[in-house]
Amino acid sequence: MNLTDFKNTLAAGKSPKGISVYLEALWYDAKDDWQKAHELIQDLPDKNASWIHAYLHRKEGDSWNADYWYNKAGRKRPAVSLEKEWDEIAMALLE
Repeated sequence: MNLTDFKNTLAAGKSPKGISVYLEALWYDAKDDWQKAHELIQDLPDKNASWIHAYLHRKEGDSWNADYWYNKAGRKRPAVSLEKEWDEIAMALLE
């Protein structure tokens, strides 16, 4: 699946079967269900989850919390739009 294919799944009522929990979190975020996206990744201890967690808090407007999670992910808060960052995360996870 590539980014275009993944974005096309957003028209469906359910997330695609067989995708990772990380992509599922991004899918719910794109469907305006921030809470569900956050619930899916908030307790996962790895860097991918931390990156998504950071993005979600950045989107929420909680910069301090976002920066904490970016640090855990080994990243810095990007100077790009939220939409661009969402695409970057999704592309990295789809590789």
